[in-house]
Amino acid sequence: MFKTFIAGIFLGAAAAGGALYFIPVVDQVREYSMISVLPNGGTSEIFHANIPTDRIMIGTPNQPTPLPAGLNWPDDELFAHTRTELFKIRDSKDVVIGVASRIAASEEYGDLVEWTLHLPARGSAYVLLRPEQPADGVRVGDLRAGTQEFADLVGQFSERWIADTTGADEAPAGRLELQSRFVSVVVEQPQ
Repeated sequence: MFKTFIAGIFLGAAAAGGALYFIPVVDQVREYSMISVLPNGGTSEIFHANIPTDRIMIGTPNQPTPLPAGLNWPDDELFAHTRTELFKIRDSKDVVIGVASRIAASEEYGDLVEWTLHLPARGSAYVLLRPEQPADGVRVGDLRAGTQEFADLVGQFSERWIADTTGADEAPAGRLELQSRFVSVVVEQPQ
């Protein structure tokens, strides 16, 4: 009887493993990339986050209304000059395709603005922007690291704030637009 029970456990585990292999439990749909081809052979893609709708979290010292409600941002001097935000990221068809974090810091360690984008089934990209904001309102930076489809790319990334002047004046509303201009790095294989 005990041998039959043990054999049943092994056969059940094998059947469950086979079923999971052939019948996908999670079917992650990949949205088509809305990429434009540039004359130099690179690509350009525009992402955006609608504010305040797509803002998931905002962390900064002395935040009067934290998001999400009840967020207790550390009251440590180390975080005194930082601002951390999480967003849902949309493509040009206004479909949510991923999430992104934006960290801005200043003072002792020098000014810093960085983005980390994660697009499921495509990979992640880490971008470091130049902190100075030119008169045209577009902050530009470079792709520093990436995974999956962003791993072999180099190029620039820009952020631009487009204000919505039709909304209420209580909180800033508008669109945070991100544009990538990447070129693939061709690595020659030794012969």
